Amino acid sequence: MRFALVQHLLTVPAAIFAAVIWGVCAVPSYLMFLEIKNWSEGHVLWTEALAICIGLGLGYLLWGLVLLLVCGILGGLLRPPLREGRYPLKSWVTIGWAWSLLFHKVAQMFIKNIVPSLQVNIYYKLMGANIGQGVQILTDSLNDAHMVTLGDGVVVGGNATINGHLVERGEIVLAPVRVGKNAVIGGGSTVQPGCTIGEGAVVASRAVVPKWTDIPAGEAWGGIPAKFIKKVE
Repeated sequence: MRFALVQHLLTVPAAIFAAVIWGVCAVPSYLMFLEIKNWSEGHVLWTEALAICIGLGLGYLLWGLVLLLVCGILGGLLRPPLREGRYPLKSWVTIGWAWSLLFHKVAQMFIKNIVPSLQVNIYYKLMGANIGQGVQILTDSLNDAHMVTLGDGVVVGGNATINGHLVERGEIVLAPVRVGKNAVIGGGSTVQPGCTIGEGAVVASRAVVPKWTDIPAGEAWGGIPAKFIKKVE
């Protein structure tokens, strides 16, 4: 009961902290918007309206990019040393994990608007993910980034979820996910912790890969739970 109370109480400063990050990241956008607004004053009405609308759009984009940078840096620097293993759900490890996830939750407000992009890859790298060359990430749900390795040429489809954690039997389980070169994680699919996806393998759209599943190189898997379908040609 005492631990549950601590969890609930910590949600208040966490929400305030998230709001502060959103606000601080908006400062450059606000200053830019003021400059554009000041420049537009005195022009004809349609010119002023157009300038203000463009300023709003550019301001939102700038806010989002700053948000990813700030969350990535803070999330990487302030992340507790979470390691693979099983831990009691009612423990400070769980609170540390929730703290590390907070930065990602804050950044998720913008990630889905610009995937795939270099900026998103940089964000996930700052958060601790090991990402190779030419990786295409089309999802905002690459969770527990420090537990994820994506080899060269990997494609992670839209709305796919990769988790480095799960909760079971009163424990939180942390385990790495490794995806080999040129593998494809289909849109809407879910990859659970401890999984290894071999080089050139394909996880079909909306498949669910259970925890600690090893998909050999060059194979296509699909379904719930995911099972072998065929060899990839």
